[in-house]
Amino acid sequence: MALDQTQPLTGKTFVITGTLPTLKRSEAKDLIQNAGGKVTTAVSAKTDYLVLGEDAGSKLKKAQELGITQLTESQLLELL
Repeated sequence: MALDQTQPLTGKTFVITGTLPTLKRSEAKDLIQNAGGKVTTAVSAKTDYLVLGEDAGSKLKKAQELGITQLTESQLLELL
């Protein structure tokens, strides 16, 4: 009955970095936003998840320092 079941990512903030295997970054961003999540460009203490593609650089390092959960594209799709 709860409507928020259709938006599993409500209140969560994501950063996408690197080249994803099958999705364009814009597509991943749309999927996250359509599920109620927010996408930002910079990793901060407010970031909930870092979506990792190939060649992830400084954002990965910062996420590791802050203890932010890292997701692959397939793990992101499972959340959705």
